[in-house]
Amino acid sequence: MLDVEHLDVNYRGIVAIEDVSFRAFPGQIIGIIGPNGAGKSTLVKAILGLIPSASGIIKFRNTSIKKQLNSIAYVPQRTQLDWDYPITVQNVVMMARTASTGWFRNPSRQSKEIVKSALHRVGMWEFRSRQIGELSGGQQQRVFLARALAQQGDLFFFDEPFVGIDKTTEDIMFNIFNELRRDGKILILITHDLGETLTKCDSLLLLNKRIIAQGSIKEVVTTENLQRAYGNNILFLNREQKSA
Repeated sequence: MLDVEHLDVNYRGIVAIEDVSFRAFPGQIIGIIGPNGAGKSTLVKAILGLIPSASGIIKFRNTSIKKQLNSIAYVPQRTQLDWDYPITVQNVVMMARTASTGWFRNPSRQSKEIVKSALHRVGMWEFRSRQIGELSGGQQQRVFLARALAQQGDLFFFDEPFVGIDKTTEDIMFNIFNELRRDGKILILITHDLGETLTKCDSLLLLNKRIIAQGSIKEVVTTENLQRAYGNNILFLNREQKSA
């Protein structure tokens, strides 16, 4: 179980996250939604210890999450990555095995098989020798999903994984997410999509600095809750969803 209690994050005296508490259980997909600037990515980075928190307790399997980072896979937004860096698809995925192999050591036969299996699962084995920057957005996202799989973790974080991808990639990702759920993994997805993506989640967190609502899609995605989270932008969201 992932247990987040009373998490606060401040930037130079400005509140970014305030008193956020939630739990995620094995075999669950949790969707985090909210407007731009609501603190969705900040929440995930604070949970992972990538940015400091002002207060709060974060535990995974009843132990400090900082002691279990090898069991946690994180896929950031594609816009945060340097796609010009000269590295092949296979080496990107092999990076997930560094903790097991060690720095400056050749990967083991087992790690090579794990990487091969992960690339096959996402349909990217034939592209293993390509430079990562030569791929389409959907292909790049599949490679980073493969890297997350190769880490063989129990807790997965995905930040806007469906932005700029094709339908084939979306289907592959959802199929793998469902497989991970059946295997008892915990998946945390940040998404801006208020449509079909949310139906794939077991539970939702609606965030705007603090948690506005949490629970099932019917409990969370209500006009009242969306108004509280998005304010005047709710009219634009309604039109956008209807036209989609």
